[in-house]
Amino acid sequence: MVNIRRLDSTDAAAAARWDVFVSQQPQATFFHRAGWQAILERVFNHTTHYLYAERDGAVVGVLPLAQVKTLLFGHALVSLPFAVYAGVVADDEATAAALEQEADRIGRAVGAQHLELRQLSRKHAGWPRQDVYVTFRKQLLPDEEANMLAIPRKQRAMVRKGIKNGLVSTYDEGVDRFFALFADNVHRHGTPALPKRYFSALRIAFGSDCDVLTIESPDGKPLSSVLSFHFRNEILPYYAGDDVAARDLAANDFKYWELMRRACARGTEIFDYGRSKLGTGPYSFKKNWGFEPQPLHYEYRLYKRDSVPTNNPSNPKYRLMIEAWRRLPLPVANWLGPFVVRGLG
Repeated sequence: MVNIRRLDSTDAAAAARWDVFVSQQPQATFFHRAGWQAILERVFNHTTHYLYAERDGAVVGVLPLAQVKTLLFGHALVSLPFAVYAGVVADDEATAAALEQEADRIGRAVGAQHLELRQLSRKHAGWPRQDVYVTFRKQLLPDEEANMLAIPRKQRAMVRKGIKNGLVSTYDEGVDRFFALFADNVHRHGTPALPKRYFSALRIAFGSDCDVLTIESPDGKPLSSVLSFHFRNEILPYYAGDDVAARDLAANDFKYWELMRRACARGTEIFDYGRSKLGTGPYSFKKNWGFEPQPLHYEYRLYKRDSVPTNNPSNPKYRLMIEAWRRLPLPVANWLGPFVVRGLG
């Protein structure tokens, strides 16, 4: 028998027990860490349901959930908004089933339109799913030069171009330079920016497991920046932004090489390039590095919907909204962005 309990974001002792389980569970990811709960509650005002299973006083499974409820994008119960993957992790199938059963009960009780579980592997053959995203994960070699030579020739030439241009990489203490580049970048693509306080909250919650690497020109101008997560033996470059001059100077190529080089030096074994939508520019960019796409399995229980949602920029119905957003002055877009993006997740 297992008991299903709920984690309170103010209960540090329970959060520590949760994180010990996550650190030891092979299927768990950085997004299963308990620190996300308070961020989702305080930054985005989402109601969370962080479920964990206990047997004989030991944590044997977790399922982090958050309600995403907005007028524009509807009402969903998700594991987990703003995460590439989350879903259930448990010591056995019975525990996983108990956690999912409770999630299903909560979804129906709160009036959600659907339950969404974001996972690395297929769990339920009969559930509706969304085949939009893939992830890119690759083993890093222990030697720096071997990692350089493992990059396909054309992409390796771009990295060497960045090196030849005298670009410099530095770790930032705060998020100011990163956010300026990130907000400008997403605005150019017609996408609302996440609030600056979100990135500050990530740095505070996860400490040294969340860092910012910024690429500068020889004269010190910030060109490109990336916020990365570290989990066990993995690095996950997760949020990135760049200046319009970055492309000509190969600053983005140099940025990801510097992440690999530095990760190799600290003994990191897995480089997780994150998710991309099929057929997009980021998808092609990551393939150019020699990474092979792996399908992500987003599975749904539909309560008040006839089909899975498509709340992403590839949906044609958002085309006019994207074009209009590009025309907004950047300060206005940065002010409005958090009100819109909280419903996307």
